[in-house]
Amino acid sequence: MAATHRVSAVIFDLDGTLLDTERATRDVLKEFLGTYGKAPDAAKEVQRLGQMHRESTTGIIADYVLPLTVEEYSEAIYPLYMKRWQRANPLPGVKRLLKHLHKNGVPLALASNSIRRNIDHKILKLGELKDCFSVVLGGDQIPHGKPCPDIFLEAAKRLGVNPSSCLVIEDSLVGVQAAKASGAKVVAVPSLQSQRQFYSMADLILYSLLDFHPELWGLPPFEDCILGALPMEPLLSNAQIGDVVLSNIHTIIAGERTYDSIPDQISGIFFGWAKSEACGVTKAVVSIGWDLSLQNVERVMRICFLDCKAKTGDPVELLLIGYIRMLESTENISQVLSITDEDQATARGALDLPALSEYAKARSALDLPALSNYAEPQNGFLLG
Repeated sequence: MAATHRVSAVIFDLDGTLLDTERATRDVLKEFLGTYGKAPDAAKEVQRLGQMHRESTTGIIADYVLPLTVEEYSEAIYPLYMKRWQRANPLPGVKRLLKHLHKNGVPLALASNSIRRNIDHKILKLGELKDCFSVVLGGDQIPHGKPCPDIFLEAAKRLGVNPSSCLVIEDSLVGVQAAKASGAKVVAVPSLQSQRQFYSMADLILYSLLDFHPELWGLPPFEDCILGALPMEPLLSNAQIGDVVLSNIHTIIAGERTYDSIPDQISGIFFGWAKSEACGVTKAVVSIGWDLSLQNVERVMRICFLDCKAKTGDPVELLLIGYIRMLESTENISQVLSITDEDQATARGALDLPALSEYAKARSALDLPALSNYAEPQNGFLLG
């Protein structure tokens, strides 16, 4: 791919961009407000996404008429957040991208509206990759937080580069607004899929960082795809096999825990192993997307069993270990989720490769110690 822009440094947001903290902490406010006999207003909380700590806290206290100061509220809710942050894993594609950019000497910064104390706790979940950042800035270290451009201007200054030569990767609308105001190029990876239509000011909009191509920005390209497939950190799920769509392709009926370990940003064609009562363990291709045509945006999935005729109604456990491609851009959800013959051939070839042999034992033993950091199915039999 030819570069459309050339950048010399990359600045990342943290929550919802690098770490899945927003899903991990989704019920914290509900739990906290419950002690006061109140419940969150979803519309108001969407508007608070990406806000500065004090701005968000002041708004919550006012909206729910809490008998607390900003300091009292922060002190009371902080332990709840600390506990949930431990559940927040790096989002798909994050480790791969950080390793790649750092290895190639690209200057990296982290710029978040979170206060610095909270950032220091959260980035522990990145492990050694937290040291890739030569600059780390919190919202309490600059005059004005996002959507003002201050934090990106300061990050660029500390990196020793012009803001116009920076690429910012953000998930929130206020973050995208701040980055554009700084003069930087912006890649948006929205954490709320129902809000995607509001991100048109970004230079590029992706579903996940699995679809990020460094060469578009004049950066060194990835060289880790194998026969058209990208190995990725495993995702576990369970569901029910739905109606036949075409031959060996079925809809998937989601259960209460189907998406526990699948981040909201996940969308595209994936492959791995599936286990059902009729098929045992077999190779599978899974398409995952969002139906944006509905009043309430819903996630939808289809599965293609490569070596077996599955039975509608059977429970199914999924172990997804690779990514093939992004979904086609069309309003027809059936077309969007289509799994092609080429997708099936790519998955077959990739699942036989030695590079993925670490997970091949799933076909017989289903002994998966490498997945200890990922959410396990709660009501299935894959790991039982």
